[in-house]
Amino acid sequence: MHVDTMRAVDYWVGVPLCFVGSLLKKLTRFIPSQQTDRPTNILLVELSEMGSTILVDPAMQKLKTTFNANLHFVIFKKNKPSLDLLNTVPEANIFTIREESLVSLFTDTLRFFWWTRSKKIDTVIDLELFSRFTALLTGFSGASRRVGFHAFYNEGLYRGSMLTHEVAYNPHMHIAKNFIALVNALLVDKKETPYSKTVVGDDEIVLNKVTVSDDAKTAMRSKIHSYAPIYDPLKHRIVLLNANASDLMPLRRWAQESYIQLARKILETYDDVLILLTGAPAEFDGLQKIPDTLQSDRCVNFSGKTTFAELVALYEVSEFMLSNDSGPGHFSAVTAMPSFVFFGPETPKLYGSLGLTTPIYAGLACSPCVSAANHRKTSCDDNVCMQVLSVDYVYSILSPSLGSSRFA
Repeated sequence: MHVDTMRAVDYWVGVPLCFVGSLLKKLTRFIPSQQTDRPTNILLVELSEMGSTILVDPAMQKLKTTFNANLHFVIFKKNKPSLDLLNTVPEANIFTIREESLVSLFTDTLRFFWWTRSKKIDTVIDLELFSRFTALLTGFSGASRRVGFHAFYNEGLYRGSMLTHEVAYNPHMHIAKNFIALVNALLVDKKETPYSKTVVGDDEIVLNKVTVSDDAKTAMRSKIHSYAPIYDPLKHRIVLLNANASDLMPLRRWAQESYIQLARKILETYDDVLILLTGAPAEFDGLQKIPDTLQSDRCVNFSGKTTFAELVALYEVSEFMLSNDSGPGHFSAVTAMPSFVFFGPETPKLYGSLGLTTPIYAGLACSPCVSAANHRKTSCDDNVCMQVLSVDYVYSILSPSLGSSRFA
């Protein structure tokens, strides 16, 4: 389903259901639920954001070390590969929901309620900021502990009364720290309003790294050579441009013409650089204009040419990546590759990568314009916040990395 359709369904259907569901929860509060002395089988709910599955990993690690609990996860089926990068949750403990249609969404939701009870889920942590759908999944999961963000006196974000631990979302704190705050709500032995009255330090949101074998790197270099015959690992440095052309949030894009000008400048200045354009298979045609315009055998459309699992190997053999604000900026964080990420409608203060990343951000008075309060939907029709980031300015930020190799 289109993202706007999902927003509409979540609002027009979700709000009434949350209201009715809240009344039902009050009427049935004496019905036994899965309950243990401490969290044993914990379910995390995060459906729609692939990058957030990386940002929540420090919170999941804290759950494992603090409670020694069995972790479970529910996510939209198309986003599951992002959860597999760090392998924090066992495959058997992952439940996927298909969102292609209302029918698949409804049938998988019914299966979910059976699944949570078969897994004896006693604790649910809803990671979503504004979704009424996940509030309903959490509320009727059968778990006795239900943790999530609550609006309190803030406008918007009505999700009913599905939670036992209502946490105040902090819009001035990085989302990874907000996720840790959800975990901390389980650590107190008395009721709080709101949860959680704790300090979350920078040392708590350190991301684990993946290990990429030499064989995987060799295989990736071979794949690159098959699409870019000029490529010689001994002569060329790989620079990744994630100039994604998806329609999910067009305002996040740096203009394609700017990518073309930047790529031309890099190729003319550094004859040892091979530029690979990365993206999903559906973005191939939209990105093809870049190599077609440059007419250089050192600029290759590589979108859709790797599996999701192969991305980490690609990142490990590359110098750096320049990316629009999207999933790859977070996926690369599990590797040692530096990345440079554009921000405009969103802010790096809340959603910056936890890896070796440099945000490129103008910080206009109107930015960020998307947030939990507006359902991450903005009325802006002219992304000046991205347009003011000139090619020369971006090139100056990349220059130190272009001037030397991280593999030297």
